[in-house]
Amino acid sequence: MPNKAPTIVREIMSRDCYRVTGQTSVATLAEGLALHRLPGVPVVDERDHLIGFISEQDVMGKVLESSYLGDEPPLVREMMRNEVLSVSPTKSITDLAQEMLGAKPKVYPVVEQGRLVGIVTRRDVLSALIRMRHS
Repeated sequence: MPNKAPTIVREIMSRDCYRVTGQTSVATLAEGLALHRLPGVPVVDERDHLIGFISEQDVMGKVLESSYLGDEPPLVREMMRNEVLSVSPTKSITDLAQEMLGAKPKVYPVVEQGRLVGIVTRRDVLSALIRMRHS
């Protein structure tokens, strides 16, 4: 009997995800995005509460500018978006896929009781939909 296909976000999310704080430098963030191959990351406070989101698109210009001018890049808190689309770990994968059809983020922070518990990407959702289709 094949493995049961995942149906909720908790079953496909990355639990040990890269995250930054508002005090993180944009240069450090850029290195982390490249290392972890992510298009963006959640910004958390000292208690892991989600406070923002920052993407590679948000920082690319600042990294380029600081490399030309030799300036120290700004901190994440100066550039992050405070309005963040997040998802519950109990949300249906098919409902999330419907939301992702529009011009929505490629990465969703997964939040439970205000705390970041993981991330889920479009690739994760697409892979889950394929598994659902085959089961």
